[in-house]
Amino acid sequence: MSLENHSEQNTLEAPVADQRDDAEFLQSLGKRVREIRDRRGVTRKLVAREAGVSERHLAHLEAGEGNVSIVLLRHIAQALDVSLVELLAPEAEDTVEKRLIRRFLERLPQHRLEEVVFRLMRDFGHEEAVRRKRIALIGLRGAGKSTLGGRLARELGVPFIELDGEIERDTGMPASELFALYGQSGYRRIEQRTLERVIRDNERAVISVGGGVVSQPDTYDMLLSNCLTVWVKARPEEHMARVMAQGDLRPMAGNDEAMEDLKRILAAREPLYAKADSVLDTSGESVEESFMKMRQLVMS
Repeated sequence: MSLENHSEQNTLEAPVADQRDDAEFLQSLGKRVREIRDRRGVTRKLVAREAGVSERHLAHLEAGEGNVSIVLLRHIAQALDVSLVELLAPEAEDTVEKRLIRRFLERLPQHRLEEVVFRLMRDFGHEEAVRRKRIALIGLRGAGKSTLGGRLARELGVPFIELDGEIERDTGMPASELFALYGQSGYRRIEQRTLERVIRDNERAVISVGGGVVSQPDTYDMLLSNCLTVWVKARPEEHMARVMAQGDLRPMAGNDEAMEDLKRILAAREPLYAKADSVLDTSGESVEESFMKMRQLVMS
């Protein structure tokens, strides 16, 4: 018996209810193909050519009269630039809200689309509650990350982890030697491995992260995806003054343009820091005032 006759015999022997379900499925599938093609603004002839099927075959499919193989259906999905999952989704699942979201996303440029998808995954993913148990403070030195982070960790009863210190502990070398030995790219790879370990080993923690982490997309995405992030910032003058008050004169050593350099760094990184969940500006505030604001941000 040929495969065609075998298929026909199975259809004849199938219960009436199953045949009715099959017919409804083909009608739903045809409608979805037609709607997606209309939404893409492409002709049936173009889709047929891209999919490698006849225009007549596609017309039958859209009319709900198709009997398409999974391979041909995959080709049609590729020609329409959608996944098989979307093509085969039941009609009841394609709500007005989903169609509006799709149309909105289709109009976004690629760089904005990536940002939207990331935020949807981060804010509505199934691990959102787990993410909020880790609080990560980002920003340049002198903003108050260590002071505020240590105090917040004590109040929450969780570990306070400074990533730079963890890197030194893991490698047995200070950051300056790591930079000298491996360069910036090598240091960033070590930073990523250390952050992975810290996240894996600590379900709850307050983590202070070096200001340069945002320059490494993979590491920064990992941080944003696994932690509630707060950008702790201050005016450039306060950043500089606080670092020097801690006894570190390196920002001014042999560099009369240190302040301008700092301003340029802040300006360049601002769009990246702005991806954090919250922003805490400590400019002109006491530690107590800044801490109360931070407490409200992470506990709301």
